Amino acid sequence: MEAGVRSRFVMAGRVKTHYIEAGQDGPPLIFCHGGGAGASGDAGFGRMAPLLAPKFTVYALDSVGGYGETDATFPTPEGIQDRVTQLEWFVDTLCLDGLYLTGNSQGAWVAAKYAIQHPEKVKKLFFIASGTIGVAMGINMPETEGMRALRAYDGTPQAMRRLLDNIIYDHSKITDQLVEVRNKAATRPGARETARLFQEGTMRVMRDDPVLRPMKFEMTWTLPHLNLPIKCIWGEEDKFADPQMGRELQKLLPNVVFEFIPKAGHQAQTDQPETVARLMTEFWESDGR
Repeated sequence: MEAGVRSRFVMAGRVKTHYIEAGQDGPPLIFCHGGGAGASGDAGFGRMAPLLAPKFTVYALDSVGGYGETDATFPTPEGIQDRVTQLEWFVDTLCLDGLYLTGNSQGAWVAAKYAIQHPEKVKKLFFIASGTIGVAMGINMPETEGMRALRAYDGTPQAMRRLLDNIIYDHSKITDQLVEVRNKAATRPGARETARLFQEGTMRVMRDDPVLRPMKFEMTWTLPHLNLPIKCIWGEEDKFADPQMGRELQKLLPNVVFEFIPKAGHQAQTDQPETVARLMTEFWESDGR
């Protein structure tokens, strides 16, 4: 864990939730990690937290669904929608308001859905490479090497390294420690079965249930009309969610400022933490959009 970053647990609603925290007195900045095996607040945003701590109080929680150190037994029959409920509980438990809300990949969908449901709680949104939002906006997500690596994950360090090779462009950032930490989290007792059930719930909401999909997942009629400042960045070398998908999404979201980052993959915040921290800070501190 990076210097100045604290490990915390809280009973957020009915979920024993682990999160990392940095900073003291600044406005609340919440990070929502992606949905890949071994993802967590620390694995997704641990490098970012100390860079933003001088100006913000940073929180990055581990999601329900078998992620990080959060309770791996909590049921998630609605998959990613249950992540939104957990975020609601987390914000209310810590009595947070005036949120700067950030998400990567699936976590960006979670951040967007929370803002759609609670716009009065959010000041600004910042997305990082979200194919999930693209699908929620009606864009087909092409098959990629990153998706194949995610499906092929079998609980071994080798498979975890292959997954990280496809979501992080700068392979020097894929340390043995990162592989070990993510693989340990993904294979802790109960996590793999919970992750399987979480994925089933997510597919039910995203694709299989014709009632739940428009009610719980789609954003075609909501996100374009969300009256909040929003920025989205996308790595030009993304091997998981193709950058072309981001360019198609840009056409559908004229209310969102898009920026494509050279030499960055699906986790641009891991490839270029200083650059992404600067872009975030400039956006958070700017007037309007």
